[in-house]
Amino acid sequence: MKSVRLVLHEFKYTQKVFWRNPASVFFTAMLPVIFMLIFATIFGSDKLKSLDNLPTTTYYVPAIVTLAVVSATMVSLATNLTISREAGLLKRGRGTPLPPWVFIAGRVGNAIVISVLMVVVVTLIGRILYGAPIPWDRLPAVAVTLVIGAASFCCLGIAMTAIIPSREAAPAVTNLITLPLYFLSGIFIPESEIPDGVLSFANHFPIRDFFTAFFAAYNPNTIGSGFMWGDLLVVGIWGLAGLLLAIRYFRWTPRN
Repeated sequence: MKSVRLVLHEFKYTQKVFWRNPASVFFTAMLPVIFMLIFATIFGSDKLKSLDNLPTTTYYVPAIVTLAVVSATMVSLATNLTISREAGLLKRGRGTPLPPWVFIAGRVGNAIVISVLMVVVVTLIGRILYGAPIPWDRLPAVAVTLVIGAASFCCLGIAMTAIIPSREAAPAVTNLITLPLYFLSGIFIPESEIPDGVLSFANHFPIRDFFTAFFAAYNPNTIGSGFMWGDLLVVGIWGLAGLLLAIRYFRWTPRN
């Protein structure tokens, strides 16, 4: 019970820090919403013929949900943990009686809660403003995809801190990795407009598989429960690899 109380206390502290930081709130919570509004407004009247005339607004709901979850987990953790490391906060925290795993658990919990919130917000915006259907029949698939994806990208975010040399480089490195993959994976550009060779290349990375799993759950033309176990397996393998790398290379002390 003591460990649970410590994790909850650390989680509450991390939540307060997040919501009191305007930059974190904007880039993690508001930016995906802005992307949703921009893309849905520009392409709102279009239909994707190669996807059974699926409305573009319906396509962008799972696309922006994918972006929001990756941003709240991998990008946010990689950036914030690096900044805390280089400021000496991780080193000072390691010197306290607080178990290191509790410190990490609080931040992972915050990332997962923000991910759930963003899934709900983006889904409701798609429904209210653009009439995109809510996948009530496939909510279990949405939930499982969210849990596996959020956990996996949290592990990848923690592992990514090993290659970020300084706090100034954190935003640049995370954006350098994620932004091209957003374009290549069909997040910003409908996959029907992307050459097959590019999609094949994107399939080597977890963002593409994560989006495909979400898209199957949100797509009203999907037959069945919406579970994409093959894609989720790939995302889970990436997450396991990230966990192993984080255990081996994560640093508590500043590099500079």
